[in-house]
Amino acid sequence: MGKLIAGRWTEEDQVPTATDGSFQRPNSVLRSWVTADGTAGPSGDGGFTAAPGRYHLYVAVNCPWAHRTMIMRKLKKLEDVVSMSVVRPNRGAEGWIFDAAAGYVDDLFGKTYLHEIYTRSHPDYTGRVTVPVLFDKESGTIVSNESSEIIRMLNSAFDTWADTSHDYYPHNLRPVIDEWNERIYATVNNGVYRAGFSRSQEAYEQAFDDVFETLDALDAHLATNRYIAGGTLTEADIRALPTLVRFDVAYYGAFKCNKKMIRDFANLSGYVRELYQLPGVAETVDTDIYKAGYYSMSKERNPLGIVPKGPLVDFTAPHGRDAIPSV
Repeated sequence: MGKLIAGRWTEEDQVPTATDGSFQRPNSVLRSWVTADGTAGPSGDGGFTAAPGRYHLYVAVNCPWAHRTMIMRKLKKLEDVVSMSVVRPNRGAEGWIFDAAAGYVDDLFGKTYLHEIYTRSHPDYTGRVTVPVLFDKESGTIVSNESSEIIRMLNSAFDTWADTSHDYYPHNLRPVIDEWNERIYATVNNGVYRAGFSRSQEAYEQAFDDVFETLDALDAHLATNRYIAGGTLTEADIRALPTLVRFDVAYYGAFKCNKKMIRDFANLSGYVRELYQLPGVAETVDTDIYKAGYYSMSKERNPLGIVPKGPLVDFTAPHGRDAIPSV
């Protein structure tokens, strides 16, 4: 893992780790907001007014954090409003890269490395170069690289041009959405990384236990709830799905989260299939890329880089959840 230091790319092999061997994910630092009228967003930083064609999204297909934004962009039907470029699934010595010969093109500037987009916006940037990135073409500035906030912008800021038939962060459900988001992020979304990047047995086992405690709780919850926040599809589901669709093909083996696969859970398995079968979502999923990406992520964990052929996962099978009421 490399990063920019004062605008210069520096290679780093060390995964950010605490003294007890646990993985420590650094926070995103570019966190301004696009709003409908350009006023301040929830974190206080505004100045970016929603407009069709003004904003561009940089993503990687294998990144679960970027996947959230791809799903929200599809569900809100913003493909013609917010343009998008995709980096190559596997990172190189200089991080996320574009590869025009393979179809991964920077549609804005024709750059080779994503870190060049960061320094174009912030010449003295210090920090990790991550996806997703929401970029403002008008000012030539990165608005945000925090996925949880980008999906909220996509959900509401562009309503003049978006599909407004569904609000994925409704006021009446925000407390329950926020509560589940916090738990799922810490123990599942980031929990699988805490397990996979642990550098001590104790840290690994704690992360492993956290992952499956929450998956068990979700499975029980979904026995009587169509979605995480009850009968309504919300951003809590959009944030959970990227981890869940990667779980059996990647995290189970590559990150040693091997107590159970998602397909072994009575309710969670059908829930994942239902979300996958929502219009447009399947187009954002590629399990072959997930396997190739995660099994080639670390020479230390998988020195020969061999990618397993299995497991076979069928997200198109009937989900069987129609008997649970939805709103």
